[in-house]
Amino acid sequence: MPDPATSGSNVFYRKLTRHYPRIVRGEGCYLFDEAGRRYFDACGGAFVVNLGHGVAEIATAVGNQARTLGYVNGTAFTHDPVEELAAEIAQLSAADLELVYPLGSGSEAVEAALKLARQYWIEMGRGAKRKVIALAPSYHGNTLLALSVSARPHSSAFFKDWMVEVIRVPAPYPYRCECRGKPPYCPACSGVAIEAAILEAGPGSVAALIAEPIGGSSTGASVPHEGYWARVREACDRHEVLLIADEVLTGAGRTGTWSALEPYGVVPDIMTLGKGIAGGYVPLSAVVTSRAIADVLARGSGSLAHAQTFSHHPVLCAAGVATLRYLRGNRLIERCADMGRVLHSRLSALRDLPLVGDVRGRGLLAGIEFVADRETREPLARSAGFAEAFTQAALEAGLVVWPNIGHADGHNGDLVMLAPPFIVTEDQIDEIAVLFTRALWGAAERVGVAR
Repeated sequence: MPDPATSGSNVFYRKLTRHYPRIVRGEGCYLFDEAGRRYFDACGGAFVVNLGHGVAEIATAVGNQARTLGYVNGTAFTHDPVEELAAEIAQLSAADLELVYPLGSGSEAVEAALKLARQYWIEMGRGAKRKVIALAPSYHGNTLLALSVSARPHSSAFFKDWMVEVIRVPAPYPYRCECRGKPPYCPACSGVAIEAAILEAGPGSVAALIAEPIGGSSTGASVPHEGYWARVREACDRHEVLLIADEVLTGAGRTGTWSALEPYGVVPDIMTLGKGIAGGYVPLSAVVTSRAIADVLARGSGSLAHAQTFSHHPVLCAAGVATLRYLRGNRLIERCADMGRVLHSRLSALRDLPLVGDVRGRGLLAGIEFVADRETREPLARSAGFAEAFTQAALEAGLVVWPNIGHADGHNGDLVMLAPPFIVTEDQIDEIAVLFTRALWGAAERVGVAR
């Protein structure tokens, strides 16, 4: 393992004990390192690259805006890119979601959304509504408030003393729920658990529920049954709890519709977006909400108490506008839905491979969960480090995937995620399946897991 103190680089790497291939170019679905080796970016980096690498239109938009206007203070001025970005997002979002607050990262957006919910109730004269309900497993970001609402013990272990208390409710996770995702649904899969938590906490004390409409990496793209979100929405309405849809990962078309909630006919009170709204070309996220919520602040303090130096940034917003127009002009969200059906059809064959317990997801978002026993769904021993071994074997095979651990019981559990760019072809989906299979054999040998 390289020693970060003596490796010769001044970069504080995300992981300090591994060697990083140096990527010099991206094109379409592929990355190329300095040695000329090609990697299939099958997870879009971090679920970000939806347009593909090397799209000239986005680079041109960024350069033109930087030459025209690089930065102004969002507390003093507005400008064309932010007005256009807000209009584009509002047009794509459900009717009530028409006000857009641009930020730089998903964590910032989640932080701001939670603050907005709290401030809304205070300015409504109902300051007792301060508690937040979140699902477990879940992930919402790495700032302290976002980390607090996440349920990922390995991410928060060092910071527990700095985090706020959150009410946890089991996520709808059919592969591991007691009902196995079939009626009669268990409390987690039916949504009953959420209303029970609201009632136990006291509706007058609950400010918001935050959740991903379809599971991200924490549950491996777990998809609730079709009635789940309608029931949750009704419970939130009945008890006056704001529903925050964290669509940082699942939004911007990743699941085949602009919002992952869209097919359920459910509109949240607040939505967060990120990742795909700028295609990875710049860091950009957003909080989206209704005028009804914003008007409460306008009549009271006059602003959201969430200051960020680079919010409403002209260059970032210009990249977002170019990305959204490219998505629309090339009908890439519709393509994501079509190619998603191909992806899941091809991936279904992986269920016949040893150690593969489940394949699930929607659109161009898929999770593959590994288990020691497919019948009992017993997870692999965490000591085997299978998700990590698979990720490395995949990289060596030329396939980039996204691993996750701990989802089975907070400690054990191994899965990987796939989220290729929306431009992926059928032949490239076949390539993913071939490389995935090769990596599985390599990882099983590497860790000595019986096949």
